[in-house]
Amino acid sequence: GNERRRQFFACFDFIVPIACSQIYTTYMMTSGMMGGAIRGKLPATLGFVASPRVGQPASDPALVCRSQASSKALLDWIVANGAPKQAVTLKSVERGGRQIDVTVADRALKAGDIALRVPENLIVTLAQIFECGDASELLTTNKLSELAVLTLYLCYEKKKGKDSAIYPFIKELDRQAARGSQGAKSPLLWGVEDLELLTGSPVVGEIEERLHGIHREYEELDLVWVMGSALFRNYPFEMPTEQFPFEVFLQAFAAIQAATVHLQGVEPSMRFALVPLGPPLLTYSSMSKALIKYDETSKEVQLAVDRDYEPGDEIVAWCGPQPNRRLLLNYGVVDDNNPYDKMAVTITIPNNNDDLFRLKRSIVSSESLKLSTNQTFQLSASKPIPEHLLPYLRLAFAGSQEECERVNFQDDDAIVSTENEQLVLSALMAHIQNRLDRYLTSMDQDETIITNPDSTARQVVAAKLLRAEKAILLESLGCVADRAMKGSTVGMLSQEAYRGVKIA
Repeated sequence: GNERRRQFFACFDFIVPIACSQIYTTYMMTSGMMGGAIRGKLPATLGFVASPRVGQPASDPALVCRSQASSKALLDWIVANGAPKQAVTLKSVERGGRQIDVTVADRALKAGDIALRVPENLIVTLAQIFECGDASELLTTNKLSELAVLTLYLCYEKKKGKDSAIYPFIKELDRQAARGSQGAKSPLLWGVEDLELLTGSPVVGEIEERLHGIHREYEELDLVWVMGSALFRNYPFEMPTEQFPFEVFLQAFAAIQAATVHLQGVEPSMRFALVPLGPPLLTYSSMSKALIKYDETSKEVQLAVDRDYEPGDEIVAWCGPQPNRRLLLNYGVVDDNNPYDKMAVTITIPNNNDDLFRLKRSIVSSESLKLSTNQTFQLSASKPIPEHLLPYLRLAFAGSQEECERVNFQDDDAIVSTENEQLVLSALMAHIQNRLDRYLTSMDQDETIITNPDSTARQVVAAKLLRAEKAILLESLGCVADRAMKGSTVGMLSQEAYRGVKIA
């Protein structure tokens, strides 16, 4: 429940001192809550997190000036290292009270023009890090993801300071501080109070799961040090878990996650790439048709725009078919017009170890259906009642062999019996309503938060996510209610009426 989640995230609250406030950081470092060894390392290794000083507004001219200097350094570095003159530049904008940089058109562009061209030698991938595909594959098959390896590499590169060959790129990632184009960080770095903004959303469980996964990978980092000795011997620093406390690694991981491009049609060691002028500087959209691609002929990562742009317009790229929960978790953004947004409903047919269960299992696992007795369906705006959901529920609630055999997966309107249909529609409506009841705000309240200029970036993206989820659930609830009004009586079901069927 919510209390269990509060206790879980409270355990991780020490992870995100910077995300909470600079004051909290000072408190943590001076109160002894971080070990002496950790306190001694934090100032030197605190990577990929930058915040205005307490009391310093995001629009302060000093901040804007530093932003312009950082942006110019990155652009100069890209050109100095062999990149052609770009059709894009960086612009500092205020989002949610923070100054962030975004990639914008530097001149008028027509659909099809190549706006972004970054040579292979300037992108960061496992192939570039290890210069050996076998080494990268070996590392990533030993309990470590590509993102964890990229994060560790960038952490060590940051410690080299200006001696790093990619210093201007790291400096710009630092400035963005793991924020997406809407000004919010991934909720991996939110404090407990901010996470309560997401109450009711399935993303809360996904955050919990992701944090556990990152912590498991952190505990395996020293394996990289040993197996990648040919690389890390160039760094005169300690082993990973001694050099970087978990809270530092998590902050860096979130920043790298927000900046990673998933390249298609390349070697496995190049799939995950950090591209200067790409995300998080680039604005992601679920509706865009512009895809960041690797061009084998020119050995460049390129972005051809899919529409016309005027100078100063934010450049938009496709983020892939990801639901809003994933966009928020990975990039700190929510797309209001996301056609890939969805809400999962999982139905479990109880195993009563009888002939009826075996019959139901044989029906759903048939060659034509290939479903299971624990099946997940996706509710969406385009399909409020997805294919096979109602027939599956009719089968799950079927109380006899005759009812099982009457289930028609090719016709959503083919009811089995009046009693069966009542069970199906009542159970589905109750489930959707229960999920809606978990939210702490109404859609009207969400709208007020979104339009309030005083709302923080986190409050806005959280409200946008909840609004999108509720819209899907309400649309599905309305469709089920319409069916019920056509003749079936619905009502409250006792636990016995569910016959062991679980809807989650």
